[in-house]
Amino acid sequence: MSQSAPYFRPATHAQGLANYPHARTVTSPDGKGSYIYVSGTSSRRGDGTFVGATRSEDGTITLDIRQQTAAVLSNIDAIIQGASEGKASIHDVVDATVFLTNTKDDYKGMNEEWNRIWPDRNTAPARTTVEVRALPREEILVEIKCTVYYV
Repeated sequence: MSQSAPYFRPATHAQGLANYPHARTVTSPDGKGSYIYVSGTSSRRGDGTFVGATRSEDGTITLDIRQQTAAVLSNIDAIIQGASEGKASIHDVVDATVFLTNTKDDYKGMNEEWNRIWPDRNTAPARTTVEVRALPREEILVEIKCTVYYV
């Protein structure tokens, strides 16, 4: 893939700490469709705060996997729609990798939000879920990266 392939990095979304786009679009080899490779996405808002993470006055952070997963999926949908100029949506995801910091406590809640978007396994994307020791910020319980195909 050429580095000159179109990229998408909306100014209103949270920007990564390193230099990478939110998504990169590549035309399929037959020229009939396009792939969108969406970078790992969290629940971080454009202002740097996180959906599903509340910090109390004493510094304790309360985290909610359902709120975070719903926000991640919403953020991904916005990235896909922007990168495709409205021609694709989250329902065009063909493969996803979910990163969780605690599968024991959070797998069920993440799946409940996932299943709201894809209630039928026959139309859901292929998916791998892995537990990681940590994600880039202590406020993050879940991060998802995915691949989209659309015509």
